[in-house]
Amino acid sequence: MSMTDPIADLLTRIRNALLAKHDRLDVPSSKLKRNLAALLKQEGFLQDFEVVATEGKPQDTLRIYLRYSAEGTPALHRISRVSRPGRRVYRGAEDIRPVLNGLGTAIISTSKGLLTDRQAREQRVGGEILCEVW
Repeated sequence: MSMTDPIADLLTRIRNALLAKHDRLDVPSSKLKRNLAALLKQEGFLQDFEVVATEGKPQDTLRIYLRYSAEGTPALHRISRVSRPGRRVYRGAEDIRPVLNGLGTAIISTSKGLLTDRQAREQRVGGEILCEVW
């Protein structure tokens, strides 16, 4: 069965794993998902991630380690998809606004690859807003 929105699937799996208090989750890997996980790790929302080769399957697995505080609260409070296959959301560099007055992060697909909203404003590039995280 083909998946129409793999990014929404990844975000939903992360959201569900956080609600269930899992320490890690496995998702089918792709270059876009690895880059998204790298940005989330860079921003401090994930502890780590790795690509695991699976025997007998043509596609590798992306293993994501979730981050929690000492009290057990997740580092990621909300993760939501902005641009969807049915309604794409594009913004120019000057139209990209901070998420939660700078407390959150937007992940943007640009011509220079995936960037956070801060990086996109610094590099003066716009693109498709994939998701918002805080």
